[in-house]
Amino acid sequence: MHVTLRQLKVFETVAQHLNYTQAAKALHLSQPAVSMQVKQLEESVGMPLFEHAGKKIQLTEVGREVHQYARTIFQTFEEMEDVVSALKGLDTGHLDIAVASTVNYFAPRLLAAFSRSFPSIDLRLDVTNRERLMSLLQNNETDLVLMGRPPDDIDLEFKPFMDNPLVVIAPPGHPLQNQRNIPAKRLSDEVFIMREAGSGTRLAMERYFDEQQIEIRPGMQMTRNEAIKQAVRAGMGLGVVSTHTIELELETGRLVVLDIEGFPLQRHWYLVYRKNKRLSPAARAFFDFVMAEAQHIKDEPV
Repeated sequence: MHVTLRQLKVFETVAQHLNYTQAAKALHLSQPAVSMQVKQLEESVGMPLFEHAGKKIQLTEVGREVHQYARTIFQTFEEMEDVVSALKGLDTGHLDIAVASTVNYFAPRLLAAFSRSFPSIDLRLDVTNRERLMSLLQNNETDLVLMGRPPDDIDLEFKPFMDNPLVVIAPPGHPLQNQRNIPAKRLSDEVFIMREAGSGTRLAMERYFDEQQIEIRPGMQMTRNEAIKQAVRAGMGLGVVSTHTIELELETGRLVVLDIEGFPLQRHWYLVYRKNKRLSPAARAFFDFVMAEAQHIKDEPV
């Protein structure tokens, strides 16, 4: 089987986008040129790599296998570049970081500080939800992930780098606003704006209510913290969020934190990567930087 790196790169890009036009734009090639490279690769493999489902394309079983090997090959090339650069004494390299959407409230400050210390390292950031973070970890598609509690069903290395307290928020003027040490059972009378199923915040919230033997009265379900905060401000219910997401709202009096028994729920942010993964020099530099500087940078005035 005769396969070129160019064919693999074109195929890997099409597989990533599942769209020939978008892949052509990403590669700065014409669509016919992309189609030709994929066709030549399919001829070498001897089987189709894509199949059409209406107007869309998707990977065949063989395509999925080839895609996995292609990703591994290009990840290995990046690791080689980083190692060679390190041996030359250069603070260079590529670094793919994925973060939970809640982490992104302080991640830009963290990445900016890191870039000032290591200006030659090329940083790429993916802000996404917990489900996609687990997919990235499962498929080893990113260098490091910053997230809440790591999943138990993937072999991972992880280390906590910052506290992540969760609190109950309410609109100003809520009847419970000025009460102290409110019994947990009082929450059974309240409606809660919920994060999507599977999110770290929702898992922690559901665990708390189960321990207190309280049934949650769910209101609307939101996929972003900003939407939850707006819904709470509008009086649609209470919410459970990270304190890192409400600094501005507390300063301006747009939201209040209720003094609920058992809250804040003490959680942590973790640095996570696949077990047995060899961190590149750039990834190791970022790991060490976050462990040493994250809390200090987060607490700095904006």
